Amino acid sequence: MATDYDAPRKNDDDSESIEGLKERVPDKTTGVIDDDADNPGSFELAGQDLSDLDLDVVVLPPQVDEFTCVECFLVKHRSQLDHETKLGAICRECAA
Repeated sequence: MATDYDAPRKNDDDSESIEGLKERVPDKTTGVIDDDADNPGSFELAGQDLSDLDLDVVVLPPQVDEFTCVECFLVKHRSQLDHETKLGAICRECAA
């Protein structure tokens, strides 16, 4: 028997009411949800005023065995140096 896949599908579940469907869906409020699961350190999220927050950041000077790629601006180890140009060093990833 040939099946017409473009024809609308009808079955017994089509006649079920909205209330019947709502009863089958599990209640979302019954489970305990940790709202801070994605924010374990309780960091402030975007859109909030952070003007009074002081950050302590330690900035290290460039090390002897490091260079900054002039293409990607990442600090890399000297073993990742591909070549030097008159603008500066280029890493292997950017040279490829």
